[in-house]
Amino acid sequence: MIRALLVSALALSVGACEDSRQEGKPIVVSVIGDPARIGDPDTAPLGPPDRALMAATAQGLVRFDGAGQIEPGLAERWTVTDDGLSYIFRLRDASWSDGSPVTAAEVVRVLRKAAQAKGGNSLSPFLAVIDEIVEMTPQVIEVRLRRPRPDLLKLFAQPELAVFRTAGSSRLGSGPMVAQRRGDALLLTPARDPAAAVEEEGPRPIAATPVLLRGERAARAVARFRNGDVDAVLGGTYAEWPLVWAAGIPAERLRLDPALGLFGLAVVSRDGFLAEAANRNAIAMALDRDALTRAFHPDWKPVETLMPQKLDSARAPASPIWGPIPGIGRLITAQQVVIAWKRAHPGKLRLRIAFPPGQGSTLAWAAIAQSMLNIGIVPQRVALGEPADLELIDQVAAYDSGRWFLVTACRLCSPEATAAIEAARDAVDLPSRSQRIAEADLVLTNDASYIPIAQPFRWSIVTPRVTGWQGNTRAWHPLNHLRNEVE
Repeated sequence: MIRALLVSALALSVGACEDSRQEGKPIVVSVIGDPARIGDPDTAPLGPPDRALMAATAQGLVRFDGAGQIEPGLAERWTVTDDGLSYIFRLRDASWSDGSPVTAAEVVRVLRKAAQAKGGNSLSPFLAVIDEIVEMTPQVIEVRLRRPRPDLLKLFAQPELAVFRTAGSSRLGSGPMVAQRRGDALLLTPARDPAAAVEEEGPRPIAATPVLLRGERAARAVARFRNGDVDAVLGGTYAEWPLVWAAGIPAERLRLDPALGLFGLAVVSRDGFLAEAANRNAIAMALDRDALTRAFHPDWKPVETLMPQKLDSARAPASPIWGPIPGIGRLITAQQVVIAWKRAHPGKLRLRIAFPPGQGSTLAWAAIAQSMLNIGIVPQRVALGEPADLELIDQVAAYDSGRWFLVTACRLCSPEATAAIEAARDAVDLPSRSQRIAEADLVLTNDASYIPIAQPFRWSIVTPRVTGWQGNTRAWHPLNHLRNEVE
């Protein structure tokens, strides 16, 4: 019944999505997100369509390639001093979209502002390590750090740290693409590159294939793809996944990313039942993670730890105290914890859980709600932003550091966990930092102020024209890397 209703709502035609396309035409891309905000220079924080647009038109010092690895952006090369406290970037010859040259002074101004931002920039907590950014010469800038950070380049590659010049009500970037409005979409074409060199022999990469970009809601994006009007739908999450089922998208067109990040419940109230770590651990024990993830896709694997792997920690991810208890034993133990609480606090035990909208959210909510009911807790679903006790986190990690996981998961931690995370931030050298991260991971895990469920679920759908799509842990697919071509 649900499947039939979704198919009807999508108003999908029966036409196949592999209809013939003429070479030379733009790759048509829909990025799932708010269509009203794409291209708005005042957008903060950046939604998925605006992140894709910003990365395509206003590169940073470095940027991500199609595999999620670092490649040169405005900086043609860089060095790191032996003590790890200074990154020195040499800028290449580049120009803004109006043809004027990019200068080191302008780059420094933009990056200083981003590093000092206290509001819409979600990376601000991780940029506090920057001491200063200085112009050394017209082509060289230096980023000086208070403490060594080997993962700094992955932060500088994020769209939130793109370098642009504000001109009136618009923003001028330096490429790798430029955008022009085309009705309800944006046409992105290769930007002029004054530094481009032509090889005398052998094949050389040619400019990115033009892209016709839309930011739109998932139902419309999937409908366009099903009708053969779109070459790629990017930015899919668990929340929109049922639309893919309903549309009957062929399996060979589906792509899943091995994304690293957080998908779980963060404690946002420590009152009542959630005031005690034993009670929070009871909820973590009760969750049927296998049932939740299997309801979406067999390749979506559940997790029980905060960090997905060792990363830059001195030890493997900390296991919860209930980890050794077998499956049915976890449920029985959780039920006993709730029964003991109710004896001391008569009445119904209710918990408000904040969830985003979407059919996939409803599916995930049903699995979590059933787990709560199984141990005697009455769950109440509320919208994000409303008063809640628990809140679903679904975020891909900005960079590969345990500190990102700790900071992002810690919505309302104990003072001990907060202090441990701050100690990791303030560690004077890398060995100390690794040790502090491991200690903070253990404290936060024992505190149970974040309840892990799985890694983020990220999907795309693509036609054969999109030859450059590569799955990666960033779940990031730059528009200038969607097609692999050489001449």
